[in-house]
Amino acid sequence: MVKNIASYSISTLTICFLLYVSFSSNETVDLSKYSTKGLDLNYTVSLEARDKNLIASNEGFSPFLDKSFVGFKEALAFKESRGDYACVNKFGYLGKYQFGKETLKLIGIHNPEQFLNDPKLQEKAFIANAERNKWILRRDIRNFVGKRINGIVVTESGILAAAHLAGPGSVKKYLRSYGLDNFADGFGTTVYSYMKRFSGYDTSFIKPNRKAKAI
Repeated sequence: MVKNIASYSISTLTICFLLYVSFSSNETVDLSKYSTKGLDLNYTVSLEARDKNLIASNEGFSPFLDKSFVGFKEALAFKESRGDYACVNKFGYLGKYQFGKETLKLIGIHNPEQFLNDPKLQEKAFIANAERNKWILRRDIRNFVGKRINGIVVTESGILAAAHLAGPGSVKKYLRSYGLDNFADGFGTTVYSYMKRFSGYDTSFIKPNRKAKAI
């Protein structure tokens, strides 16, 4: 027993001595022999691979934003244009959120070219349009949120996203027909698909405003 204790004490003292010598030494480590030459250090995911992964996802695109309002608008923007302020689709819809010219007029924008070249104005337009749609659909939001239509629970964010896609009138028809009147846009995207895809985001930031304008 005494032998074991002595052996343990000697080992401990040896380790302490070696650590002391190591830390008290003024020698520097020579790194000149170490090199990254020839190693592939580019770990960036290719654009093609990234896009394929995002397209394959059934969830809205909102990295790190979860179900916040910013997450809502960025997910919607990615679905509409991949977030491209300069995007113009084959039907003439404009910008990051793909506005039609008639909708822009309703919120006070009469110069499509100016709109397309002004990211701040596009963001204001999104808010103004959502506020206007929330006012138009205020009764439907009150009456249908929490109910299940076509297998999905109706949420305010789903309603507002669908209104952005199809207009508030088409959303009213969808809700009041309990999903039978399911509008589809020129690309075949339906009110139902937006109600499902953009369900459950926090859109309390948007206040109903009948006279909402971007300018």
